Amino acid sequence: MRKTVRIGIVGLVHDHVWGVLNQFVALENAEVTCAADVNEPLLKRAKDLGVMKTYKRYEDLLAEEKIDAVIVYTENSRAADVTEAAAERGLHVMVEKPMAANLRQAQRMYRAAEKSGVRLMVNYPTTWSPVVRHAGKLAQEGVVGRIYQVKYRAGHEGPKEIGCSKYFYEWLYDEKLNGAGAFIDFCCYGANICRWILGVPKKALALGGTYVRDYLTVEDNAVLLMGYENAIGIAEATWSQVGSGGPLQYPLMLKGSEGTIAAGQDLLVYTSEKHCWKKIEPPPIEKPNQNGPEHFVSSILEEKPFEGSVSASHNLDVQAILEAGLVSMREGRAVPLNELV
Repeated sequence: MRKTVRIGIVGLVHDHVWGVLNQFVALENAEVTCAADVNEPLLKRAKDLGVMKTYKRYEDLLAEEKIDAVIVYTENSRAADVTEAAAERGLHVMVEKPMAANLRQAQRMYRAAEKSGVRLMVNYPTTWSPVVRHAGKLAQEGVVGRIYQVKYRAGHEGPKEIGCSKYFYEWLYDEKLNGAGAFIDFCCYGANICRWILGVPKKALALGGTYVRDYLTVEDNAVLLMGYENAIGIAEATWSQVGSGGPLQYPLMLKGSEGTIAAGQDLLVYTSEKHCWKKIEPPPIEKPNQNGPEHFVSSILEEKPFEGSVSASHNLDVQAILEAGLVSMREGRAVPLNELV
């Protein structure tokens, strides 16, 4: 492996790609050389940001370009096909959250990476939040006792309403391309964090529906409950939330036997000893873990494993949790995770 990782982008229809591309461009040890997408306006935008070579077909990119890795910003349902094709060529892969549209696709991705001996990372923006990281560290250190509840709420007014591009929201609103609606888009965050702090749940129960955005054919709101032996995980998702700030600025709540941690815009801790809320200043994240691209590139060059919450094995568990939730919504019952094995 050379000291500079040469990267190709497959798919430009996930709006997160533009921020991530800028993060890659800022790295001295990475070079984004090419991109593939069927949409010419998106290819033009990539060129304007310094990507020199573009393709309509990702198969042509993989066949013609001398690269070390690909980042996948396609529809969720296409990530498995791209990962398999890249792995066959010995290329490392980073996909944006969630891992895939369903568990079967995620399993294909995991097996492809394992078979070819390449690295597979699933990028979660929450992993690089200093507040979230420090909240988890405090919980694991026992600052608030034994954690018995982890709750994460993710939401906004809706993809179209907040100004997402049509290239993005059109597939988010398609059950086959996305995997569901708001549930897969946002409950994945809570599932990822609960897997990090509490481990793999024994069962999952979910409810969801189209309650506000009547033009949708997928759910605009959902709740996922994750049942553990001595704890519960809660993931909330909404595409119809009006308002921000106030109580909504603390999407992550960690409740322990001796206190509570609230994390969001700030980090607050309440303990039974102090009987008051204390604001904690989280330490800054040090290099090479300040963002997903930085971690991806440094882990490849240094041949180190990816951090737990973005690793392929961790996110295979996350996908199983989400799958159990989807089955639960369809069948109206709690679904044991071992039923999916």
